[in-house]
Amino acid sequence: MSEDDYLNCNREKQQCWEGKIQEARNAQITLNNTISILNGQISVQELQIDQTETEISQLEKQITALSERIDGLNLSLDSLTGVLVKRVTEHYKRSYVNPLLVLLTKGSLNSVLSEYKYLQLTQQQTAEAMQRAETQRITYDEQKTLKEETQTELESKQAQLVQQQTTLTRQRAEQQYLLTETRNNEAKYQSELAKTLAELEAIQSIIAGRGNESEVSDVNEGDRIATIIAGASACSTGTHLHFEVAKDGVHRDPASYLQSIDATWSNSPDGAFGFGGGWQWPVNDPARITQGYGMTYYARVRRAYGGAPHTGIDMVSKSAGNYAVKAVRKGKLYRGSIPCGGGLLRYVRVEHTEDSGISTYYLHVNY
Repeated sequence: MSEDDYLNCNREKQQCWEGKIQEARNAQITLNNTISILNGQISVQELQIDQTETEISQLEKQITALSERIDGLNLSLDSLTGVLVKRVTEHYKRSYVNPLLVLLTKGSLNSVLSEYKYLQLTQQQTAEAMQRAETQRITYDEQKTLKEETQTELESKQAQLVQQQTTLTRQRAEQQYLLTETRNNEAKYQSELAKTLAELEAIQSIIAGRGNESEVSDVNEGDRIATIIAGASACSTGTHLHFEVAKDGVHRDPASYLQSIDATWSNSPDGAFGFGGGWQWPVNDPARITQGYGMTYYARVRRAYGGAPHTGIDMVSKSAGNYAVKAVRKGKLYRGSIPCGGGLLRYVRVEHTEDSGISTYYLHVNY
């Protein structure tokens, strides 16, 4: 099978797997379907790597062929240039000889005419050599440009291959993490899924102002405003603070507001991320992050929120048993609750005084 045929076959396999992945996404969210999606994504990624490696091989062969062609053109161009210089020099010498001197030297008109015809032929051959040299030079330049473009494409493909290999490594890690975490237990998976979907619905309702809230008092930055509930609670599978930031009712990434600290991350394929703001943290001691904002492992792989992103940051204090929750900024404190998963999800909200339109939300707490 030629490399082009292999690439066509490879693309057909990718399309087949992508169709299966879409079918699994459209089906009911189950652990089996989630595993099928991840397996399909890994298969597609492996095929993409094979495709990229084949394309790299083709480009390397093209560059080798172009290099050989350029070397040949260079030698030919050097040879033509030598011939051309010789002809031009000869033509120059002959064209500046006085015809009367030629007649006196040769002694006959026939000799002069022969010399004249030879000079004309030399001029014609010189012009032809110049034309061939110019054509050769243009071809040489075109081949050099093509080689440079091919080299650039090769470097792009090599960078793409590195990225694809990194993605495959992550996907395999996520696959192993998923199997270990769920222990292939569909009932456990469905129970946790129900809680996260209910939590997402509750958070959306809270941000929209449909929570049952009551105003408490003004608070300053760093004031204690609640405590994290130890263990599982309404729409929560375990001890953690879910911290939300909303501006004018729109979710924002809390990492953009919280100051940089020496945080640690739970054993998750997501790994670490940075913080770029100046706010104090809502928990004592540099935090341990259990889930970040956006399309996290739980959102992307486990589909914990039905395909939607995680809208806040989940955290606990590094200090065991330290459940205090603090206001990150000065503002007005509200206490609230909302039904969630058959229970009552408790939260507090701080409407910031100095940050226009911003409120922070602290979920899974007692007050």
